[in-house]
Amino acid sequence: MNNYLKILDMKKFTQLVLLALIVVVTQSCQSPQGDETQEKGYKPLSASTEFDLVVLNGRVMDPESNFDGIRNVGIKDGVIGLITEENIEGKETIDATGLIVSPGFVDLHAHAPAIPFSQKSLLRDGVTTALECEVGAYPVDVYYDNLKGKSQVNYGATVSVAGIREKVAHPVYNSSTGTIVNDLFDENLHDCMADMQMVIFEANDDQINTINEMVEENLKRGALGIGVPVGYMMNGTSPKETVTWQAIAGKYGVSTFLHGRFSSQHAPTTGVLGLQEMISSLGIYGGGLYIHHIHQQTLANTTDALRMVDDASKAGMKIIAEVYPYNQGASIVGADYLHPDNYSRNMGRSYEDIIEVATMKPLTKERYEELMKTDPSASIIFAGIDEAGMLAALADPNVVVGSDGMPMTISENGNMAYDWDIAFEDVQGHPRGSGAHAKVLRLSRDQNLMPLMLAISKISYMPAKYLEENGVEAAEKKGRLQVGADADVTIFDAETVTDNSTMTAGGLASTGIPYVIVNGTVVVEESKVKKDVFPGMPVRRPIIY
Repeated sequence: MNNYLKILDMKKFTQLVLLALIVVVTQSCQSPQGDETQEKGYKPLSASTEFDLVVLNGRVMDPESNFDGIRNVGIKDGVIGLITEENIEGKETIDATGLIVSPGFVDLHAHAPAIPFSQKSLLRDGVTTALECEVGAYPVDVYYDNLKGKSQVNYGATVSVAGIREKVAHPVYNSSTGTIVNDLFDENLHDCMADMQMVIFEANDDQINTINEMVEENLKRGALGIGVPVGYMMNGTSPKETVTWQAIAGKYGVSTFLHGRFSSQHAPTTGVLGLQEMISSLGIYGGGLYIHHIHQQTLANTTDALRMVDDASKAGMKIIAEVYPYNQGASIVGADYLHPDNYSRNMGRSYEDIIEVATMKPLTKERYEELMKTDPSASIIFAGIDEAGMLAALADPNVVVGSDGMPMTISENGNMAYDWDIAFEDVQGHPRGSGAHAKVLRLSRDQNLMPLMLAISKISYMPAKYLEENGVEAAEKKGRLQVGADADVTIFDAETVTDNSTMTAGGLASTGIPYVIVNGTVVVEESKVKKDVFPGMPVRRPIIY
């Protein structure tokens, strides 16, 4: 009998120990704030803290943790210090009642973030981090130095193989901005850039070695990865070059950022084939592969292309595809893929599907040939994939969004819209430079294209997470609405947020985004961008030497 009682006591003791362990484990899995999100290793501040800025009563949405709830957010020293239901106070207060409080939007495909007017447009569209990853920058130091202390948004760039190839082929080319896209609009470089040697330049083995030495040098200077816009150099760039760029990416643990060699839906030069060129090297050499605007390369074959990307990801490759929410693209008239032999047969379009931005009129055969002779860098807008194909690609849960926003043009004189004070209604160009992110939110609402949380994730967390997984530690605290994350915050009205830019009024600002915060500083207040406020910080890999 006594032995039986001892057994019962032992069972009871064991049950109590297990219960205690369950309680300890459960408590250890909870953040100090209960159900709020929290960055690892960051201790939340007390509710009694006097914060620099508080955002009260907003619907906080964090796509990494899937948290969604009404909370107050306290910001201190450029960092989110507390997310809580408790009352908190700060030196500045934003009442976000009825509004979404989301991570600041992250755009990995911004061609104009070094331009003050374009920064103003990006901020009105909710963007807090705008990176030049597709074409990239060369020299990288010039790009970063030009924006230090003068940027309203966070900034950064990959190293540009296009810029390097132009320099090797055309030694008189010396970039004043660090990005070949902006140099195309620089009057001082107009004659130098007129023939764009990078497009047709065929490098020999010694020149390839020189190019790659310059690529590695700029990676050591903190470039985010390698920009590979081979679609603009399809006839000059050899597969030997593209293979070495992916090999270098694998060596440094970074990503290549690809504009595929072909824009085509017909054999033998399909857009899918252009992607396979880089995916095969990715499988051999590692690194990452970010495919820009996949829908405009693969067109009617986009569903098959996205399936291939998904399969590559499941096989362990670091790969992701991007789209922008338009079926029209923007480029220069001299782009390889717009040559009539390709644009007509392989893209299914004709001259009248190309609009000259300076006049906003469709091209004719005669005008196309004239521009190719006199101004091959002239800005144009062109039709690509159909609307249904674009929407299907945009809704894919594994696809991220990038704007591909190009510099705008002043309607009155055709010059680049550079100065901050230029009015939104006085410029023209592709509307994606002004409204891409708001359009994603509008489509998710009006067409029920995707859940709101997924839409937010595509324009904030997912691109930041991709950078983080490919060697960019600075991205670890971007794209999150969490305690310990950088205080980049976009506040919008889910019921009214919309893009207003159109093909005929490309500069009109998005609305329904009344507040944008960059590193804890309010830059957009009541839908007005503050002038001469520069909280933007570099997003950059460590400098090795």
